[in-house]
Amino acid sequence: MNHEILVAGETLIDFLPERPGPISNVERFDRRPGGAPANVAVALDRLEQTPLFWTRVGDDPFGRYLRKTLDDHGLPDRFVERDPDAKTTLAFVTHDETGDREFSFYRDGTADTRLEPGRIDDAALEDLEWVHAGGVALSSGSSRAATLDLLERAAEQGCTVSFDPNARPELWPDEREFRDVVRDALAHVDILKAAEEELEALGFEGEDVEAMARKVLALDGGPSTVFATRGGEGSIGIAGDDAPWTGTASHPGYEADVVDTTGAGDAFVAGAIAALYEGRDLAETLAFANAVGAAATTAAGAMTALPDREAVRTIRKER
Repeated sequence: MNHEILVAGETLIDFLPERPGPISNVERFDRRPGGAPANVAVALDRLEQTPLFWTRVGDDPFGRYLRKTLDDHGLPDRFVERDPDAKTTLAFVTHDETGDREFSFYRDGTADTRLEPGRIDDAALEDLEWVHAGGVALSSGSSRAATLDLLERAAEQGCTVSFDPNARPELWPDEREFRDVVRDALAHVDILKAAEEELEALGFEGEDVEAMARKVLALDGGPSTVFATRGGEGSIGIAGDDAPWTGTASHPGYEADVVDTTGAGDAFVAGAIAALYEGRDLAETLAFANAVGAAATTAAGAMTALPDREAVRTIRKER
């Protein structure tokens, strides 16, 4: 069991629709556990790299369900916090005919916005090799300061720090605040995973995704490695001069019978973390991470669709 990796951020309830189309046309939803960092943490456990997970849920029926779910998935409860004064976040998901989704959040003052700085103390950070966080926690509440504090102190302690902006425009006052806050966070980040449209939203414009990724690497004191995902077209990875791995790699991705793309990016993140932590090079990391992401699209839900290593081996072998 690996407790040298810490994942931090939201755990919430996803309500998945019975059918594609706008929310006004959906009569029934299925309750599923979710939240990008929660998905990453569970995916790492499924990949045999069980992390610590810092999150906060309400002391309500949804929060109790999520705490039990995390426990059932084998995640330690050391940093799983219960908030007696706030509810648990809910997200209603809608799909189009291709499986792509949109979210409607109920997240005003909910528990995951109320993480507090310093809860992961320096003694805990000394035992860690890797810290991962996502952008939703930066969007509101005390969780913004708590997450920035964690990233800064983790970097100072020599941890490898990875970050996924996980852009959700409906959670931010405007595009400029998203860009400014996330770019502040990048000062403490070693590895950035971002979709092509997220790089554009962060102001890294270029003629193609590789050019945008190289602009990230050109930041003074910013990430030394960028993974840029391109949906069904795969991904690229670029390492700067300060990275412990070298070069540029690309992967076309794997074909999959897509049911639901929710959580595919989180699965990719977990695959990349696991592969790099195990010492794989960029090319092998991309192949592994893309397979984890593709496998996660073949069933409904985010957390419930996350694959184990056997499923990843199968998709790499067959496709």
